[in-house]
Amino acid sequence: MSAGTVRTALATAVAVLATGVLAAPAAAHSVTAGETADRHGATRRALEQAVRDGVPGAVARARDRAGSWSGTAGVGDLDTGRERTAQDRYRIGSVTKTFVATVLLQLEAEERLDLDDTVERWLPGTVRGNGHDGRHITLRQLLNHTSGVFSYSADPGYQAKIFGEGFLRHRYDTWTPGQLVGLAMGHKPHFPPGTGWRYSNTNYTLAGMVVQKVTGRGYEAEIERRILRPLQLRATSVPRTDPRVPGPASRAYSPLSWDPAAKIRDVTELNPSLAGAGGGMISDSKDLQKFFRALLKGELLPPEQQNALTTTVPIDPQRPEYRYGLGVQSVRLSCGKEVWGHGGGIHGSQSEAFVTRDASHSLALNFNGDWAGDSGAVIEAEFCG
Repeated sequence: MSAGTVRTALATAVAVLATGVLAAPAAAHSVTAGETADRHGATRRALEQAVRDGVPGAVARARDRAGSWSGTAGVGDLDTGRERTAQDRYRIGSVTKTFVATVLLQLEAEERLDLDDTVERWLPGTVRGNGHDGRHITLRQLLNHTSGVFSYSADPGYQAKIFGEGFLRHRYDTWTPGQLVGLAMGHKPHFPPGTGWRYSNTNYTLAGMVVQKVTGRGYEAEIERRILRPLQLRATSVPRTDPRVPGPASRAYSPLSWDPAAKIRDVTELNPSLAGAGGGMISDSKDLQKFFRALLKGELLPPEQQNALTTTVPIDPQRPEYRYGLGVQSVRLSCGKEVWGHGGGIHGSQSEAFVTRDASHSLALNFNGDWAGDSGAVIEAEFCG
């Protein structure tokens, strides 16, 4: 979302000021039968503004009681000028966290674990070093980011390999969960467990490792078995180490730098293990809406776990409109409406998926560039515009 909201550490690390060097092509949009474009006119204009601000292309899909709408602006390929399409698949970054949290909540409902179990119980000796101690961190604290565990994505050595020229040399490298956690253990925790809030990708790397320990299968297989197949999310995948984005898809672009004058690179292909359980999935706007509607309607979790999912903690006392649950964020918008969902950023991709608490109104969107554009403005436009 816009500045001041929760972003993934990966998204923050690659976000830079808009360069203004990209032209804004004419926008295209499509409307379902029976609807008018004016109903989502503010959303369409916000997509077009994102392109004027420098994003190569933008796509959004919304659904409310009147039906579904999709809109696109800009291009999906800077070389050919091919437009973005409403069917585009894209990397969803930290929206992956909501899928992982849902699996852990289902495992609790099956009495195979308890969210108040310590990390040490399931991953003995894994969270140790420089003040980290898994004996005092619970699974719940991993999911709501109150663990204090250092985020591996802030490690300078990691950043040197996944951003700048280092990315071009290492984009196909495979990162294991143990490697990522090891990077985090090389630093002091952000704070003692339960005494604060700080977004950490390591939390969800550990959560994915717990899924493996409890079930004997990777988090990828459990997401596929428990969520993707039952909901028939055919455009959604957990690519493990496959660097490709299956079509239909647009290209993804990044300057890989904070330098506004840096060359824009095609970063579509990368080994998603660099984000893993914290951000490695691929989806499209239709599937994301279907998932979040099902989740908020209670179709994936029994009441006790549904209540846990939406029990939130404050993110920043100066911004009370933003709160975080277990893999979901709640946001009180400027018009007073509350929406639930998650944002995600990874190289060349900014994504958002949000839904009202009663699941009657949903939105999913993506920018295929990571250095410009205000995705929060699109969310405000759809739910308040």
